[in-house]
Amino acid sequence: MDGEVPVNLKKVLVLAGVALVLFLLITQPEQSAAAVQQVLGWLRQGAESIITFVRSLFGTAAPVAS
Repeated sequence: MDGEVPVNLKKVLVLAGVALVLFLLITQPEQSAAAVQQVLGWLRQGAESIITFVRSLFGTAAPVAS
């Protein structure tokens, strides 16, 4: 019984998360799109920072074209 509780809880949390995302996409599509664009911007900045770090680590510190 102990093994089933976390699995069921995990399924419920995943389904609740999917339902929340779908609700937000349907009821607030513009705000949802803006949030996704913001997250993608953060990921891009993070990737550019990592690239800059690796390039400077190996002595090829050329700026990343934006």
